[in-house]
Amino acid sequence: MGNLATPISVRKLQRTLHVKAKTEDSYRFYSLYDKLYRQDVLAHAYTKCRANLGAPSVDRQDFSDIEAYGVERGLGEKLRQ
Repeated sequence: MGNLATPISVRKLQRTLHVKAKTEDSYRFYSLYDKLYRQDVLAHAYTKCRANLGAPSVDRQDFSDIEAYGVERGLGEKLRQ
């Protein structure tokens, strides 16, 4: 199913958010969309969900539907929303 190791860029983001949350108790993350909707984060999430045989999305698309449409094309559309 490919490499499921977390990419360095995603690990760096995870670590940065973790450190910020743990060192500043009163800090609130008001917007994380810009961090979640990065190409590397979305691609890694898709790979992990695919390997885990994740459930269809809220619009009832399963992995075969997504792959027929084009994974990169679909992820690219998510980035532009």
